[in-house]
Amino acid sequence: MTDTPIRLLLADDHPVVRAGLRAVLETEPGIEVAAEAATAEEAVARAAAGGIDVVLMDLQFGGGMNGAEATAAIAARPEAPRVLIVTTYDSDADTLPAIEAGATGYLLKDAPPEDLAEAVRTAAAGRTALAPAVADRLMNRLRTPGTTLTRRETEVLALVAGGLSNQAVGHRLHLTEGTVKSHLARVYAKLGVDSRTAAVAAATSLGLIRR
Repeated sequence: MTDTPIRLLLADDHPVVRAGLRAVLETEPGIEVAAEAATAEEAVARAAAGGIDVVLMDLQFGGGMNGAEATAAIAARPEAPRVLIVTTYDSDADTLPAIEAGATGYLLKDAPPEDLAEAVRTAAAGRTALAPAVADRLMNRLRTPGTTLTRRETEVLALVAGGLSNQAVGHRLHLTEGTVKSHLARVYAKLGVDSRTAAVAAATSLGLIRR
């Protein structure tokens, strides 16, 4: 067992959240908060500068790059630190992009302090640390692939839930309106519904998109 502490980078746009994470983690033996970042771009730059073992990454920042994009940028570099997502969101629309981007773990902000410290150690060791709700959701996706939505279907439906028309969804995702309609048709078939409103309601209740 090495005496070198696990060096953390706290990336969150809320100073109070960063202070809370620092207060919890600095009392843990073998863990050191080495840096903080208030934007995703700042987190990518600080991680690239070296001297960080684990990045605690929020998903939503005020503007610019989001947490999943930052995770992908960090994970793409050689000798990259591990990224542990710490967020309030547990829908598929949030978890899947982050995990696909290369996050080692995914924890919710209401997790007990001991779970947070354990997740940091697990991530530092290169193992996966998932909040129970997220792990359950991923297992259910694997067990029942027919009813789960692809990442693109989830993106389309999340934008529909936000009130966007098919044309606006297509513009946002660089898809034709016909392609958006095709994605929605597959969503309707998977969820057993026949309208945009019903699809949004069903996906929300199943935790596929954010409430």
